[in-house]
Amino acid sequence: MPTFKITVAYDGSDYVGWQRQANGVAIQALIEDALRDLDGRDVPVAGAGRTDAGVHALGQVAAFSIARPLGPDAIVRAINASMPPAIRVLAAEEVAPAFHPRFGARQKTYRYQLWNADVMSPFERAYAWHVPGPLDVEAMRAAARLLEGRHDFAAFQATGSSVSTTEREIFASRIADRGLRTAAESAIELPTQSAIRNPQSALLSYEVTGSGFLRHMVRIIVGSLVEVGRGRQPVDWIGAVIAGCDRTRAGPTAPPHGLFLVTVDYPGSLAAGS
Repeated sequence: MPTFKITVAYDGSDYVGWQRQANGVAIQALIEDALRDLDGRDVPVAGAGRTDAGVHALGQVAAFSIARPLGPDAIVRAINASMPPAIRVLAAEEVAPAFHPRFGARQKTYRYQLWNADVMSPFERAYAWHVPGPLDVEAMRAAARLLEGRHDFAAFQATGSSVSTTEREIFASRIADRGLRTAAESAIELPTQSAIRNPQSALLSYEVTGSGFLRHMVRIIVGSLVEVGRGRQPVDWIGAVIAGCDRTRAGPTAPPHGLFLVTVDYPGSLAAGS
């Protein structure tokens, strides 16, 4: 049976996360249900990461094998026909049977969005954490860089988690400048005296790329960076938290709705037969 790799985008607001669960609707469950109707049998779907309830994805990766002879384009159309509007398969490709989206991943990139203004935009409320009051963004930026490299991130793991090792490597940990315009916005020429204010000026984006992430790791990092930005902790406190390996010394866990799984990258060729 051919194995397919799919790239999925979803708004996680109304779902219990990626992984199928006994209570609530999960992204994985909806895709598996669609494939059961398509292939006439249960089709297990493996994902690259288990995003939590309320977390979004721009580029989640999943894989499965089906018996029905369909090409990648037909796979995309068939699954999307059964999906609610908040979930879309963006692309599909046939890959080698040994491909596993989680264990084969070389790195993942996450983005966390904060809305730093007194009033929360109604259009961003489901996709950014409202953090009012002044933030020292340069201090946050300096603290974020301290996370780069290979470290034991036990202090940034959800309490009660069980993994073989808490060591991970972070390749990039950065906060983008305020006021960055998207490509679509940049293509729109506004009148010189326009009263329209670019809402992106209130939006802060933290992006982190690493070999892997612990449960709630990105959200705890963001909560800790906000502590630095608010002046409650100095920049070098982040280094002390890493060294201490103690969850109680890190900042609070940021809410899930500001988090996006952006991309999952793989080494070499994934082509079938390679």
